[in-house]
Amino acid sequence: MQKFQADWIYPVSSAPIRDGIVVTDDDGMILDVLPAPEYPEGDIQRFHGTIVPGFINTHCHLELSHMKGMMDSGTGLIAFINAVVRQRNAPPEVIERAIWDAEDEMIRNGIVAVGDISNVTDTFAQKQMGRLRYYTFVEMFDFLQEKDAQSCFDQYYKVYELLQTPEGHRKSCVPHAPYSVSNALFKLINAQNRGTLHTISIHNQEMEAENALFRDKSGGLPEFYEGFNISLGDFISTGRSSIYYALHHMDPRPTESSGRAAQRTLFVHNILTTTQEIRDAHAWSDHVYWATCPNANLYIENRLPDYHAFIEHNARVTIGTDSLASNWQLNILEEMKTIARYQSYVPFETMLRWATLNGAEALGFDDVLGSIKEGKMPGLNVLSFNPEKEKLHEGVGVRKLI
Repeated sequence: MQKFQADWIYPVSSAPIRDGIVVTDDDGMILDVLPAPEYPEGDIQRFHGTIVPGFINTHCHLELSHMKGMMDSGTGLIAFINAVVRQRNAPPEVIERAIWDAEDEMIRNGIVAVGDISNVTDTFAQKQMGRLRYYTFVEMFDFLQEKDAQSCFDQYYKVYELLQTPEGHRKSCVPHAPYSVSNALFKLINAQNRGTLHTISIHNQEMEAENALFRDKSGGLPEFYEGFNISLGDFISTGRSSIYYALHHMDPRPTESSGRAAQRTLFVHNILTTTQEIRDAHAWSDHVYWATCPNANLYIENRLPDYHAFIEHNARVTIGTDSLASNWQLNILEEMKTIARYQSYVPFETMLRWATLNGAEALGFDDVLGSIKEGKMPGLNVLSFNPEKEKLHEGVGVRKLI
């Protein structure tokens, strides 16, 4: 048995507790959470700061970890993708070592679960070790080429089949982004996921060119595809922003006969998503989540989402790090600090829920993770600040307790 006390305990699913105590068994299962006066004196580990649950990283590309420091920042997404495509190859031992180091970094920074994108099998051996809990999104794309949909699906489905998920881990076949998935490929992905409750991840509105393509076939994407000898001659613009193409082609139902939507949908990045689009997505499904990756958005596009719009609509926001190709570190606390630095109206408690319980719910891990609650094994972190006396700032650090 272990007992941890701090200036504050933030269970997330219930009110904060001043000078609270968290009691766990030796495996980290929460046995009790209560104010100090209600607990007898004994062998208690005392910390100055705030104890919070383990962090959930809902969007990462662990397989790109070997590209740390290789990509220029501030170039925009099209130039960034171009660089990744042309430079991602490396010796297997370099990729393997970088994946290990990146996972190690996440563990040190108090992350307990990851929604991880996989296009290839490079991370699968690491995931088998079970040091973190993973929801692996095997990402598919055919660059809007209807004729290639089946062959592309088959290619990525082989990757999906090769992943053996340890107990507690999950996997799904998912579309990459509206601008890279044809109607035919969406249908194949939907058919694969039907019948079982999944989380479906999709990159969404990460650049102006994405919306421009769907509104009137303008922007930089037609030229980008042309550079890879891919024709968009058969593509017909919709006259609306890209998210409506995704909403039209994705299927939020786990089964044909289900009434209310139940498939979890995780829209990722959302830097251009508007109030009306959030409203329409929530009308489409009552299980929509919105992953924000603030440091990656600044690294690539030099902009952030408008968090006002998401808070106004009680949106279930989660937090991701994206990859080390597009970030300086894999650290959810650093993502929270960035939000606090640039949009300081977002309360600490709101950000903390985004970083923990919302993420656990989005990945379907909330039975065990996301909040400090009796019977759960969420992991525990202590943050070196007192939210009653100060705002989240650069000097705040995180220490993993269990």
